[in-house]
Amino acid sequence: QVYLVESGGGLVQSGGSLRLSCAASGTTFTINAMGWYRQAPGKERELVAAITKGGNTNYAGFVKGRFAISRDNAKNTLFLHMNTLKPEDTAVYYCTSWHGFHDHTDPPDYWGQGTQVTVSS
Repeated sequence: QVYLVESGGGLVQSGGSLRLSCAASGTTFTINAMGWYRQAPGKERELVAAITKGGNTNYAGFVKGRFAISRDNAKNTLFLHMNTLKPEDTAVYYCTSWHGFHDHTDPPDYWGQGTQVTVSS
């Protein structure tokens, strides 16, 4: 069992920045990759970014150049640095993890509870 707890969400003006954090606990040694999903009101959840244990990253096209994902393997912590935020980035952001041979092309094995990010125009 792995527990994922997000923090760092909030209200920010358009063009601003936020950093999300995710602390992982439990059987973290099985984690292969971690990532961030988001869900806006009335929309399906979508993958934002993912990073493997080795540091390989994948980004959704709509955040490339604006968001950066990173992780501290020693502290089992995941980050999402969000810059040049737009109102359409408003969503609940979820931390996720993949274990064993699973990666971002598979459904996540674990989800956090989510943190709200609201970008005002």
